[in-house]
Amino acid sequence: MKSIRPISAKELFSVQMALIMAIVLQTISWVLSPSLHFGPQYVVFAIEIALVTIIGITAKRRHLENNIFHHTLSIILIGIITAANISSLVLVLNELIRSDRVIAGYELLASAIAIFLTNIIVFSLWYWEIDSPGLSGKSWTKNDKDFQFTQQDLPHEFPGWQPVFLDYLYLSVTNAVNFASADTKPLTLQAKGLMGVQSLVSVFTLALLIARSINILG
Repeated sequence: MKSIRPISAKELFSVQMALIMAIVLQTISWVLSPSLHFGPQYVVFAIEIALVTIIGITAKRRHLENNIFHHTLSIILIGIITAANISSLVLVLNELIRSDRVIAGYELLASAIAIFLTNIIVFSLWYWEIDSPGLSGKSWTKNDKDFQFTQQDLPHEFPGWQPVFLDYLYLSVTNAVNFASADTKPLTLQAKGLMGVQSLVSVFTLALLIARSINILG
């Protein structure tokens, strides 16, 4: 049975810590401002915990016949977290624009920070999953990639180099802050689409904080 390269212990730890950080941030935000979050937040927490657990279980050794299952499961879980985070942003914007209720400063700040950082974490998981290796641990080839990293343009200086989760986390941070990647090029439509969505979430999250701070929206 042909096996797939397992996630290293260091990479597994990085992914799990990132997800745990997202859970902690969302928990704090939910406690401080429950009305500014979409639906029963404990469901989102349960999904995130499930994703952390599944990564731990499947990371050590995965096989080709399970690849589709792992890939589908990871896409569904990451998609749900993404949808919940974007929905929270929509609720916050709606409260600011249309509601007569005055949102306390700590509520807005807690929600915005949670949304912004969760946005970074969840899209780093998207990039990691669609490119390589992701939760499904799919095989990496030069003809099947969504991003072009600087190291891949310098094969003589970085022979056999392959991106790991922290590379995708850095890509997500730079895209969220700069609205463009610093040193990595998206090659496919799905990569460009994901980066575009992440940038829009970041723009609206930062815009609502700026607008609130100068009392444009009341």
